[in-house]
Amino acid sequence: MAKIISIANQKGGVGKTTTAVNLSASLAVLEKKVLLVDCDPQANATSGLGINPDELEKSVYDCILGEAKADDVIYETDTPNLDLLPTRIDLVGAEVELVNKKGREQFLSRVLEPLRANYDYIIIDCSPSLGLITLNALTASDSVIIPIQSEYFALEGLGKLLNTVRIVQTRLNPKLTIEGLLITMYDSRLRLARQVVDDVRGHFKQLVFETVIFRNTKLAEAPSYGKSIIMHDAASSGAVNYLNLAQEILTRNTAAQ
Repeated sequence: MAKIISIANQKGGVGKTTTAVNLSASLAVLEKKVLLVDCDPQANATSGLGINPDELEKSVYDCILGEAKADDVIYETDTPNLDLLPTRIDLVGAEVELVNKKGREQFLSRVLEPLRANYDYIIIDCSPSLGLITLNALTASDSVIIPIQSEYFALEGLGKLLNTVRIVQTRLNPKLTIEGLLITMYDSRLRLARQVVDDVRGHFKQLVFETVIFRNTKLAEAPSYGKSIIMHDAASSGAVNYLNLAQEILTRNTAAQ
């Protein structure tokens, strides 16, 4: 049975999609069967794995609205063991179409629950907002990873996100936990970056992953090739960082069983 993990932060530019794509690929390389679900209307996870969103006949949007079965929409990727449930820009419309429906926060759960038996991990790339689609993702998830960029405004908005997680836990999904806070875009040469890491670790303790994602040119350019960092340059520091993160998550989850 798959563990479902959302990658969420309403703050843009924190490495959320980079984490969703490359953590998924890393878990797959470590011989776990993984499904990446693109729930960001920008569709960067979809294009980042080599699929053109404009050419999709169906997407996660159609699955959420009950107009397609997920099995008919899922794509195999170039990375062994990694499948993708893609999206396109029309996912924006799902927020409007769901707003007056009963149980509007549960629609993605209904899509993903039947897929649990087919995978070890289901990773959801959320949009940079706390809208209805992100609420659907958190309601469907067992846990959430929160990427935090190592910069001055790193903690801005984090309280709001954590409050949203608490609301989801109380009202919609009591099993939801925080998988961890992930430091991204780290540059060890910058004193400010080191200070941010110390502050985050000091405040959130064991919630912060030991693994840190360093700034890396290969990591930044991989999406332009439609590849994960594992397939683009497996020897790069970005690939090593995400493989370490995947191993840390596997170790944590094994210990918790």
